[in-house]
Amino acid sequence: MKFIQDYWPMMALALWFGYKWWNARRVMAMLPRLKSEGAILVDVRSEAEFAAGNAPGTCNIPLNVLSQRLGDIPTSAPVVLACASGTRSGMAKLLLKKNGYKQVYNIGTWRNFMA
Repeated sequence: MKFIQDYWPMMALALWFGYKWWNARRVMAMLPRLKSEGAILVDVRSEAEFAAGNAPGTCNIPLNVLSQRLGDIPTSAPVVLACASGTRSGMAKLLLKKNGYKQVYNIGTWRNFMA
């Protein structure tokens, strides 16, 4: 019990990163099906980050302007989000869900689009 009391923050962090890794792999496995259903692939990194490297077929809508550009993303198609690590795309997923998007997926890092 003392171990858990002493190390619970590290254990929680390990569980969080494990969940992010597992979820990204799950979405990567679903990607071919989502693409066949007309998925929109959105990279929410900054314009400079996107210009430095991006996956083919992705559009760039930075997280800081996403709420103003919701009209650019159809609500009827699946939306797959990415960023540098999965954190900003996680925030973008919450924003889209809050605004009525039903099929929203966080693939984590943008490089996962190319895996």
